[in-house]
Amino acid sequence: MDMNVKNAYNIEVKTETRNHRGAFVQETSYKLVSVTQSGWARICVDDASCHYVDPEHLYMKTEEETL
Repeated sequence: MDMNVKNAYNIEVKTETRNHRGAFVQETSYKLVSVTQSGWARICVDDASCHYVDPEHLYMKTEEETL
């Protein structure tokens, strides 16, 4: 699977987001790398740490939230 994290969108996960295996995902900034045909969003912190999550649990921070 080819991954280009550098050209991905910066996103955040909502509180209590779980991955495709049911484990909680850490609340931090991620890169949205892709969305699979089955509907899972692939998000990564870096090249080694990625998760598949429900895209409805993702959001982009507004400028006001980052201040």
